[in-house]
Amino acid sequence: MERVKIIRLSPWLVHFNTGACNGCDIEVLAALTPLYDPERFGIKLAPSIRHGDILVVTGAVTKKAGERLKRLYEQMPEPKFVVAVGACACSGGVFAGSYSVLNGADNVIPVDVYIPGCPPRPEAILDGIIMLLEKLKSGKIVEAKAQRG
Repeated sequence: MERVKIIRLSPWLVHFNTGACNGCDIEVLAALTPLYDPERFGIKLAPSIRHGDILVVTGAVTKKAGERLKRLYEQMPEPKFVVAVGACACSGGVFAGSYSVLNGADNVIPVDVYIPGCPPRPEAILDGIIMLLEKLKSGKIVEAKAQRG
């Protein structure tokens, strides 16, 4: 429970692109710049997946990228949280139904927050991460994860 408090105060993000057009990637990186000042919330980019608290997924999850995504998720320390950014990561976007696309990150790993848009604005990305931090503060998300196993 102590680690959840630390994550709530100083979350480290890990960004993983599963094969996007780079629109969402650019917006995620823009959200991390001093212009939007994510450090006022304690948000920083983690140097390694093994140091990450929140996995930020962008792009349509393909079968090949899905394997890597699952492997990265398993390497993160507990408790870990996932944010799907953009229409492709949320549902497959314009690529949904394609033979190689798994239609969203939630078909591979559990997703805690969805940020729709093509691409979503940096403000929306920060709002989604703040929403996750608020869920952590209330304790709802930790209880739900404990019930899932």
